Amino acid sequence: MELIKRNIHMDCLRCRASTQMTLEDDVIISDSRPDAAKLIMDRGNVSIDEVKVTDDHVNVKGKMHFHVLYLAEKGSGTQDGSNVDQMQGSLPFEEMIFMEGVRGGDPVTTEWEIEDLSISLINSRKLSVQSLISLQLSCEDICDEETAVDLYSQEPVEFRKKPLDVATMAVRKKDIFRIKEEIEIPGSFPNILSMIWSEIVPGAVEFKVLEDKITLQGELRAFFLYRGEGDEEEICHYETTFPFAGSLDCPGCREGMIPEIRYRAEDREVEIRPDFDGEERVITFEQCLDLDICIYEEDSIDILADVYGVVKEVSVLDRNAQFRRLLSRSSGKTKLSGHFKAQEENLTLHKILHTATNLQIAEKNIVENGIEIVGALNLQIFCECGSEAGSYSVIRGSIPFQYVLEAEGISENCIFPVGVFIDQITPAIIDGEEVDVKCVLYFRSNIYEKWQEKIVEEIIVSEPDAEKMASLPGIAVYMVKAGDSLWDIGKRYYVPVSAIRQTNNLSSDEIKAGDKLLIVKGW
Repeated sequence: MELIKRNIHMDCLRCRASTQMTLEDDVIISDSRPDAAKLIMDRGNVSIDEVKVTDDHVNVKGKMHFHVLYLAEKGSGTQDGSNVDQMQGSLPFEEMIFMEGVRGGDPVTTEWEIEDLSISLINSRKLSVQSLISLQLSCEDICDEETAVDLYSQEPVEFRKKPLDVATMAVRKKDIFRIKEEIEIPGSFPNILSMIWSEIVPGAVEFKVLEDKITLQGELRAFFLYRGEGDEEEICHYETTFPFAGSLDCPGCREGMIPEIRYRAEDREVEIRPDFDGEERVITFEQCLDLDICIYEEDSIDILADVYGVVKEVSVLDRNAQFRRLLSRSSGKTKLSGHFKAQEENLTLHKILHTATNLQIAEKNIVENGIEIVGALNLQIFCECGSEAGSYSVIRGSIPFQYVLEAEGISENCIFPVGVFIDQITPAIIDGEEVDVKCVLYFRSNIYEKWQEKIVEEIIVSEPDAEKMASLPGIAVYMVKAGDSLWDIGKRYYVPVSAIRQTNNLSSDEIKAGDKLLIVKGW
């Protein structure tokens, strides 16, 4: 008697750990930069340089990079005479994290989030940089669950199967998608003398699985602040949104599979080049999306559920195995609004140049038929003030949100990676003193249910108990009780289910309490 098994590929989380760390230092503005009078905008990014895994511990080395836009003190202008400049720097870190269950050489995935970044002026030549960073570490294995799906036997034996709907792991890898773009500023704008500040941010990216490849499409929001050519060297800004699309080779993919892909946009280099007329008007860049790719395939498998013998005693050894299936896909939108006033007194807001955003998710909780997502949208609203040239300020604010994403049937046994994206944002100045912000957030999630299923591990065949077999009647009339099935009755009397159906002229396996069945031994 031989079990026929099939490997079901699953990703299994072996262990996980997380930590928070505070970085702080005083940073000197380099001699090549002017003195700072006021900070305008800032942003941060983390690079992981080394992840060293030992037994039960992971050592992570990296840097927190920061970038600051500031106003120069009067009389201490930049080399070209303007009063806006920027500087960047980094704070190194090294953190040893306890991670029970991990072993040296195991692959560990490290995710980071800057939960807080605070940069302030100590004096005109020195900055105070403080940051709170969270690290999330995970070690996942690709497991093969050997699941019995059939049985080969030369002896008469009864077995039954049951369907198993699972989401199997088809592809797991990391990749990089590069977006190369050229943007030519409109003709009404002056030529570019030098770039001061740039932000290029992707919105929601849509992924689709096709034969041996993954397609993706989305849009980038870009903002550029530059010094224009001319006697006055005015500060100019240009903001635009443009779509992108492309594909990545991904052997093993097939149309209809489920993409579960995380992505992060890393910093990019922005360059200026001349147009066809030789004027510096073209902005080029290559934006990289680091992709963590996980592709699932929905599969329906008939697995071996139970076995019994007709002429011999047959018993089953089983074990619990962990499986996953797609429960539902969900998406939704919600509107946010906020009202903010400039912190500086007697400040008249003239024009909004740019709104930098940062989404932070504080909690993801399971509620009845849904996922409650709690977080905040943090804003830096870069404004031109009054009519005086070179007068700028920033308004900082935060809009909290709480949203329930529908997810019918969700339970504590579910996995639900949630993506939150800014769908649109519209800031407006009110009465020259306040800013009103309206925003739409887009949420999406695939919800997977985890559960344990008993699978047949081994079949044990032995000679029947002679005393037990002798006690069974050759012919019997059985009165069906509530909860009985033909399988249970056949197993009790060592009679094939097909024989019971044939003897009693049954067209199906359906029986009900009170039915009388003739059981004939000897098939």
